[in-house]
Amino acid sequence: MMKDKVVFITGASSGIGAACARRFAREGAGLLLCARRLDVLNELASELRAQFDAEIHTFQLDVRCADEVKKALAGLPSEWRQVDILLNNAGLAAGLDTLQEGDIQDWEDMIDTNVKGLLYVTRGILQGMVERNAGHIINIGSIAGHTVYPKGAVYCATKFAVNALTQGLRMDLFGKKIRVTTIDPGAVETNFSLVRFKGDSQRASAVYEGMDALSAEDIADTVYYCASRPPHVNISEVIIMPTDQAAATMVARAT
Repeated sequence: MMKDKVVFITGASSGIGAACARRFAREGAGLLLCARRLDVLNELASELRAQFDAEIHTFQLDVRCADEVKKALAGLPSEWRQVDILLNNAGLAAGLDTLQEGDIQDWEDMIDTNVKGLLYVTRGILQGMVERNAGHIINIGSIAGHTVYPKGAVYCATKFAVNALTQGLRMDLFGKKIRVTTIDPGAVETNFSLVRFKGDSQRASAVYEGMDALSAEDIADTVYYCASRPPHVNISEVIIMPTDQAAATMVARAT
């Protein structure tokens, strides 16, 4: 089903992005992969080529930079310009602080990546989809886009924005044969918390201690399910949490 399809994944070097790249490679899709860490990305690409004989084009990109996004997309080889599925995966949480104690640079990083970066990439790819009247935009949101939790106001605000942008995009594309999906996970054990806590591995590992968290592969399965439905079926929204999690701040832990 994915043969001859081009899947563009942002933030593809690790975590959910890398897991999705593996899943789509297994299904025969062509992969257009970008991330800030090109060396890590190229290692992943080499692995997928060896394992699945995948067709892959990698490039370095910081989605926060509008000019860089525009230049990178304009410079793609012709055979990689027709994107069938865009997975807006690049995103991060930075810090866990009250607003009065928050680091302004953390706010800038989250807003620029999670909101503006998604917009820059989507706009650059969407015009071609509109011309062809075909395509699928999949945004990785969060349960934080549905419920605010203490000390997470700015991160939650960015994910509420992803939720709103997804809904608005679906309305803006009304009448077009372009699908728009948001997948909103709860606790997924990746390097997410390590990034949030600036490399504090002890604090990061405590987030998942005593629970069976989701894996990046669980989210990749969900992404692929949404992408592989028949063209007339649009999975608009998926909220996916571990069985041990009932809400953003309610996690059952083994004692």
